[in-house]
Amino acid sequence: MSNEIKPFHIDIPESALEDLRDRLARTRWPEAEVVDDWSQGIPLAYSQELARYWAQEYDWRRWERKLNNWDQFTTVINDIDIHFLHIRSPHENALPMVMTHGWPGSIAEFHKIIEPLVNPTEHGGKAEDAFHLVCPSLPGYGFSGKPTQAGTGVDKIGEMWGELMARLGYDRYVAQGGDWGSMVTQAIGQSQTEHCAGIHITMPIAPPDEEGMVDMTDRELAALESMGYYDKHDSGYSKQQGTRPQTLGYGLADSPSGQMTWIVEKFWSWMDCGEGDQRHPENILSKDELLDNVMMYWLTNSGASSARLYWESFVNVNMDPINMPTGCSIFPKEIFRASERWAAKRFTDIIYWNELDTGGHFAAFEQPEVFVSELRKCFAQLRHQ
Repeated sequence: MSNEIKPFHIDIPESALEDLRDRLARTRWPEAEVVDDWSQGIPLAYSQELARYWAQEYDWRRWERKLNNWDQFTTVINDIDIHFLHIRSPHENALPMVMTHGWPGSIAEFHKIIEPLVNPTEHGGKAEDAFHLVCPSLPGYGFSGKPTQAGTGVDKIGEMWGELMARLGYDRYVAQGGDWGSMVTQAIGQSQTEHCAGIHITMPIAPPDEEGMVDMTDRELAALESMGYYDKHDSGYSKQQGTRPQTLGYGLADSPSGQMTWIVEKFWSWMDCGEGDQRHPENILSKDELLDNVMMYWLTNSGASSARLYWESFVNVNMDPINMPTGCSIFPKEIFRASERWAAKRFTDIIYWNELDTGGHFAAFEQPEVFVSELRKCFAQLRHQ
């Protein structure tokens, strides 16, 4: 098998953009919800507003140019073409880091943190804060290839990222991730112990045991309440993607408004974007940012292939201990929030723990300055070991 790494350049044909606009213009909309909030899903009025903007004002070429300003490559691992950004720091002794997104995100989540991480002296940091950054698109997501047979779950992807870093010549590196990226990064922490020096995650998977349910703090009680809400009111997408992703995929592949609303609703639900009637995704992200991310799914027809990661990874979740140095930044609107005592039962070497006051599931997208600071502080002690 070839280990060749090929430069990659995004150049979407104009015909694909014309097809998108045509499909949006011909959308058959359902009737409006019968409530005056988002409790039945993303409201009709906002869906139509965002679709209208997408068709008439959104500029894909702006986002395409931004992506192409970063060095991009592909390489074949496990018979899957993996797309990744690889941005090397100008600073000597920068620390290599592989950073992994999740669903319904993409490498678009990282666009505000790349430059501060790679070139910190231009963004309020010091040269010793610098990272060489590798940002792969998950298999079946964005411009990565789509698995053609079963078996590509988070444990396998963790091994694939180890192979990717080896091909890039990084003998020692750190790893970071959120959402599925947290799961992949935890898998790296289990399988790549020879070369990965430490991990940082925003969603440590560490549910409380019987002892952890005793004398719970206010934060722990709030975390359990949040998990209960998710299970009862917010997890339908996960059940569908984890059981019948192919069936869902037909609608997502055919309808841009369907793909858009399937994704944007989760940004409303999982971001720290207001309370009550004032809660809205555009309190945190612009229409352009929301649609930049949606386009990573629409243009690559990744609705079904991205959903399959749930089918692949939910069957046997690996909850083995992780002994690698681990840092955790817990944002208050994260879906699953562990307390430090819960996490310590699984993560035996917690080197950094911080519970933030603001931010949600898409931390790098929502709170880029805070996120960058968290990574600098977490990995500072691992740089010179």
